[in-house]
Order: sequence, then C-alpha cells, then structure tokens
Amino acid sequence: MSRPGPDEVRAPEGPEEEAREGIGLRLDPARSGQWRLNTDPETVQRDLSRLVLTLVELLRQLVERQSIRRMEQGDLSDEQVETLGLTLMRLEEAMTDLCDRFGLSPSDLNLDLGPLGTLLPTD
Repeated sequence: MSRPGPDEVRAPEGPEEEAREGIGLRLDPARSGQWRLNTDPETVQRDLSRLVLTLVELLRQLVERQSIRRMEQGDLSDEQVETLGLTLMRLEEAMTDLCDRFGLSPSDLNLDLGPLGTLLPTD
C-alpha cells in the first residue's frame, strides 16, 4: 500500500483502516488546494487520546534513554538508580493501562512521518 502524494487523497479501504487512520489530512479543493484537518466526530476522543499518549510515550522513551546514559556514566547513586528504575517501570505499566483503556496498541502510538520515518524508534 503506497502513501498518497501531496495532491491526492486515498480513501480508507475499510472500517479497520478508517479507525486506524483517525485524524488525518485531506486536500480541500474549495480552499485552492490547502490541506485541512479531517476529523470524525465519532472518533475524536480516541484520536485525541492517541495523540496525547503518543507524545507521552515519546517523552517516556526520551527520559528512559537519558536515564540509561546517566547510569552508564555513573552519575547516579545506587539508590537513585533503584528509584529511577522503579519509576520507569511504573510509567511503562501506566502507559500500557491507558492504551488498553482507549483500545490502542503500542504500534498505534508510532506515527508515520512519511519520508522522515516513524516518530518512535522501532527497536
């Protein structure tokens, strides 16, 4: 499945894809080809939750990587390492719970940025 170019819009191929796409962009011919935000009133809460959880997950992963870097450099005491590890584990559990509550999987949080790749690392 290829991505639409800047002047074409691909319609969702079914309800599953429509739900997965959520908030998207569409070309508005009435506005001389300007891109408009395409929202569905029925899924706006789930779509907004997906966006917020994506940002929280990005920040969680950044904090986790920074914490690992500081541990490897020896900048933290044993007590700080223990506290940080426990906090990061609880935050990951909370993210899993929130994803479950809104019917999202971790892969739903990884936005495709087109030629830039995905927002979150896929390791």
